[in-house]
Amino acid sequence: MENERKKLRLPEGFPFAYETHLHTSEGSKCGRSTGAEMAVACKEAGYAGIIVTDHFYYGNTMPDRSLPWSDWVEAYCKGYENAKKKGDEIGLNVMFGWESSYQGTDFLVYGLDKKWLLAHPEIKDATIEEQYNLVHKDGGLIIHAHPFREASYIPEIRLFPDYVDGVETINTAHEVRNSLPDGTVPYNELALAYAKEHDFPETCGSDIHSVDLFGGGMAFSHPIDNIKEYIAAVLKREGKLLSNKNFCDTIL
Repeated sequence: MENERKKLRLPEGFPFAYETHLHTSEGSKCGRSTGAEMAVACKEAGYAGIIVTDHFYYGNTMPDRSLPWSDWVEAYCKGYENAKKKGDEIGLNVMFGWESSYQGTDFLVYGLDKKWLLAHPEIKDATIEEQYNLVHKDGGLIIHAHPFREASYIPEIRLFPDYVDGVETINTAHEVRNSLPDGTVPYNELALAYAKEHDFPETCGSDIHSVDLFGGGMAFSHPIDNIKEYIAAVLKREGKLLSNKNFCDTIL
C-alpha cells in the first residue's frame, strides 16, 4: 500500500528515540538516500532525532580523496548539513558524527564538528590510539561499531578495549540480514559479551543507508538536545536500546 510505513514502538517511559548510526548518499558511497530524505523518513518513523555518521576518509566515503583537506571536509559534511536543514524545517534534531575505518575496523565518533575537522587534518592519518587521544582531548566519544561483523571488506576481527568508550551491541542491520533461523544474532551477541566483559556502555544503531528503515537506535526518557547531551546520557547508561522488534507496520 503506497502510504504504508513502519513506525517505532517505544518502551513505556522512553518516548524520545534517536538513530545513532546513519549514512547519506552525499557522504557515503554506499548511501542510497540523501540527508534530507533520511531526515524525512526518520521523522515519519517516530524518531526525535538522528546522528549522521557517514563513512570517514579511509572508509567507503563519497567525496574525492584527492581534494585538499578543507574541500574534502566541506564535501563530506554535505549529507549532515542537508539533513540538518531539513530537520530544522520538520522538527527533527539532527546531530553530527562520523564512522572512521581502519582496515575494516570501524568506530563511531561523536561530539566534534566540521570546525574541529577543519582544524585537525591530522585526524585523517591518525592511528587508533592517536584517534582516541585526539577525540578525547576535546570531549568526544568513541564507540566500537559492529565489532564482530564479518564481511569481505573486514580482513580480521580486531578489538581495542583501551581505545574506545563503549560498544555498539545492537546493530539492527545484523538483525535484518544476519540473524539465524532460531532468531539469534551472533554478531550482536558477541558484541554484547564483549561489552559486558569490559563493563562498557552499550549503544544501538541501525547502520541504515536508505529510507527503507528497519528500526534501531536509542530511546530516552528525556529529549536529547545536542551531541554533548547524547554523550553524557550514554556514559550514564540512561538509554534503552531499540531493535528491529521495536519497528511495526502501521498506516500513517
